[in-house]
Formats: sequence, C-alpha cells, structure tokens
Amino acid sequence: MDALYTAAATATHGRDGRAVSSDGKLDLALSAPVEMGGDGRGTNPEQLFAAGYAACFGSALGLVGRQAEVDVSDAAVTAEVSIGKQGQGYGLAVTLRVELPEGVDEETGRKLVEQAHQVCPYSNATRGNIEVELVVE
Repeated sequence: MDALYTAAATATHGRDGRAVSSDGKLDLALSAPVEMGGDGRGTNPEQLFAAGYAACFGSALGLVGRQAEVDVSDAAVTAEVSIGKQGQGYGLAVTLRVELPEGVDEETGRKLVEQAHQVCPYSNATRGNIEVELVVE
C-alpha cells in the first residue's frame, strides 16, 4: 500500500488516561464507560472507533454516490460499536445505521451502502474480523 496519509496518536494509562495526536489536534481524557466499571468522565476507545468509522463510511458513501450520480451528500451515518466478552478476551461488533436523504429509493440506497462497505477502509480492515451489520434507514 502506498500511504496517502498517516495519523499517529499516543495513549497513556489505557482506558483511564489520555489520547493525544502527534499534531496536537486531538487531546482527550480517556475513561472506561460506567457500564464497564469506569467513571465515564472521558471518552473511550469504542466512541473514538465509532466516530472514525462513521466519518469514513460517510465519505465512502459519498464517493460511490457521486460515481452513480446519486446525491447522498445529506446522508447521516451512525456507527454503534459494542464491546463484550469473546472467548478468553474481548471482541467488538458494529452496526452501521445509514440514514439516506429523501429522494433516494430503498433499492438504490441499499446498493450504494453495500458498495460503500466494499470501499471504506474501516470496513476493509474489519471484514472477517468482527461482525458488521448494515442498516439502511
């Protein structure tokens, strides 16, 4: 792969620390969610993954929409990232909820979402590793 861009971030103290990007634009307190025994005051890795996946998938959807000459610029993507016990460790599962703009019929929208799932780098990275459910709304 020829990298177009490389992001770098450093996290200290795991879920109860801080995450800072190399350029300083991201600087967040981290904490485990209350549901996992934390105080929930900071963000957590699942929220960060959800935000990144939602944004990336939205861009992929825009790309395939432009190629198909279908305006999906007002689409909204919500990524729900779940964490749970899996074997002796933990695993993730994702539901991508794609709200398409009015005027995009269900069949066309489903096709574009499935194409975006083939193009999106997050989808490609997770394929075969975690469950990803696509929901078109």
